[in-house]
Amino acid sequence: MSDLQINTKLPLRRNRPGSKAKDWCHWPEETSENMDSLYHIQQYIQQSIRRDSSDIDFILKAPDQQDEGVWKYEHLRQFCLELNDLTVLLQKECLPETCSQMTATEQWIFLCAAHKNPKECPAIDYTRHTLDGAASLLNSNKYFPSRISIKETSIAKLGSVCRRIYRIFSHAYYHHRPIYDEFEGRTHLCRRFTVFALRYGLIPKDNLIVPIHGVNQDITTIMHQQTSPIKAHSNQSLKNGDSPPSPTVAATQAESDA
Repeated sequence: MSDLQINTKLPLRRNRPGSKAKDWCHWPEETSENMDSLYHIQQYIQQSIRRDSSDIDFILKAPDQQDEGVWKYEHLRQFCLELNDLTVLLQKECLPETCSQMTATEQWIFLCAAHKNPKECPAIDYTRHTLDGAASLLNSNKYFPSRISIKETSIAKLGSVCRRIYRIFSHAYYHHRPIYDEFEGRTHLCRRFTVFALRYGLIPKDNLIVPIHGVNQDITTIMHQQTSPIKAHSNQSLKNGDSPPSPTVAATQAESDA
């Protein structure tokens, strides 16, 4: 049998021009070990989401001996990618005239750290600035020159990104509930993010103000749950920076930490 004949028996993992939505990425699943790519962790996470976006434990279950820092980094990249879809939906009604501040309930007001001195921004601008800033950091050659191995000092920056992008969920939930409900019903993204943040201690539990049934009510179990063998770094503590401990106006320091 010729090489050409052998190759034709392998599944072609490529989306052809003109592919319909139902056929997008419609190919047999692979194990993480069989994925031959520098971006195989991203591919594995996205494959797990396509398999069943509601199966949070499966999506967050790391392959055996997976580096914990890389696993957290790749999940955070994926959260930012998917939050762009929520941002597009919010643009329809989250207008500067009606949402002149980034708020969550009547008790939380967040200052935007995208400016030289953190200041108030319309909610939709805060959302765009936050996702742009997260993308800039996560794609920075200075802090993340490799997607195979990540320095502990760079991993410590993930907590700050998590806290900021979580505010997009909280604003959507408390001020644009129909949009949030429709999006969450399809993607289960806030539930996945909340479990992820609790599991790795990336956001103080008091700051997780969007109620997630079966998650917020059982924070202790989620924080101590171990889903698979995972290669942890020697220093488990993340420098999350200071966060407002009670539902008051968010302090500038909480927005401007590295």
